[in-house]
Amino acid sequence: MNQSLSINDLHVSVDGTEIIKGLTLDIPKGEVHAIMGPNGSGKSTLAKVLAGNEEYEITGGSVLMDGQDLLGMEIDERSRAGLFLAFQYPHEIPGVSNANFLRAALQARLPKGEEIDAVAFYKQMYARMDELEMDRKFTGRSVNEGFSGGEKKRNEILQMMMLEPTYAILDETDSGLDIDALRIVSQGVNAMRSPERGFLVITHYQRLLDYIVPDKVHVMFDGRIIRSGDKELALELEEKGYDWVKEELAA
Repeated sequence: MNQSLSINDLHVSVDGTEIIKGLTLDIPKGEVHAIMGPNGSGKSTLAKVLAGNEEYEITGGSVLMDGQDLLGMEIDERSRAGLFLAFQYPHEIPGVSNANFLRAALQARLPKGEEIDAVAFYKQMYARMDELEMDRKFTGRSVNEGFSGGEKKRNEILQMMMLEPTYAILDETDSGLDIDALRIVSQGVNAMRSPERGFLVITHYQRLLDYIVPDKVHVMFDGRIIRSGDKELALELEEKGYDWVKEELAA
């Protein structure tokens, strides 16, 4: 079985307008892939489609996760199968505490009849929160309600660390973070790097990739991957901008 998140010739439209136009990308377990690109290139659309957002119409192509048809799964099935999305703008869930939210999410992954060990759950959660320099009082607060931008992003990474997905999609996790928050969030991501886990990191800026060093960098423009390379490609983009890649393609 192919151990990767494999996207092949994906076409996606919204309200009759094609956004993703034949995108092909393979993210093997054990690797971190970064997608960079200008606004409107389809990066966040790709993340939402992989997570199962029903606002988008898939008009062609396939997505396999370790050989399973991801696009044929319901949203909750994708999550239980090992897919995780860290949102660009994390949602607030009033009235649901962080601890209860995480506990319910983990419980949903257990076989019927099994129960979470509460002592082990809190021990693991507190250890992860310490890694992210989060005050333990956040366990009793409603999910993301009243959180600062940096606190929301740390909370997203806490969720990822607790759920231990097989594939994690991070949609502009660096957005709105100051230097200290960026460092802490990146440390959390790096702590989760594993031969059994793949990452797709979506970002505008090279600075995130100083902390989360990718195995491969892909440039997305107008719904397609137009160039791929190693971390040096991100440095070139930072120096020359996206027009440089488009000019090279046109030459």
